Amino acid sequence: MSAPTTSRPRADSPPDGAARPGEHTHRGAGSPREGAGVTVRLVTPAEYEAVADLLDAAYGHEYSISDSYRAVLRDVATRAAEHDVWVAVDDETGALLGTVATPLPGRHISPLALDGELDFRLLGVAPAARGRGIGAVLTRHVLDVARAQGVQRVVMNSGPQMTRAHRLYEALGFRRLPERETRVIEGEGGGRLHAYGLDLTPAPAPPPLLPR
Repeated sequence: MSAPTTSRPRADSPPDGAARPGEHTHRGAGSPREGAGVTVRLVTPAEYEAVADLLDAAYGHEYSISDSYRAVLRDVATRAAEHDVWVAVDDETGALLGTVATPLPGRHISPLALDGELDFRLLGVAPAARGRGIGAVLTRHVLDVARAQGVQRVVMNSGPQMTRAHRLYEALGFRRLPERETRVIEGEGGGRLHAYGLDLTPAPAPPPLLPR
């Protein structure tokens, strides 16, 4: 994927317009199945309802979800007020293709994350956009956000029935963390949420300056 470029700042960005760590767009490298022609940027308030519909469709397309969980999916406004909600947008049509949420620097978005880790939640891809690598683009964007924030590991929970997502995460290098699978799913079926983690490779140190 190509190098990220600076996105327009959020309304709460510093006065000089400097982006926070991880606040950038992410474009596909050109492969038709790896997010070509896609930009990842922060959601705008005008898109909250559309993102809610996208998540409702993405999760309801394959899984049985409770009314309480659907309410969480659709509460984009609250999530965007507390965290960063990213959207993947088609460069040509402007269509919303997917979304994911990450915490602000120094914060967490779920009980799973520990100090030095970044967690993410509610990664969803519009059913009509499947097959374009949008899930991979969004996950790699999360990894870029984590590196920009200087954390050592990215973690997330995933429902045991979400096998499509599990295959994606494992293909990108995530591994199960069974010792941290303590959250029990409420409602019919029960079970425990799967926990996944990926240790980030530290950025290489710059070469030493040679004497003249």
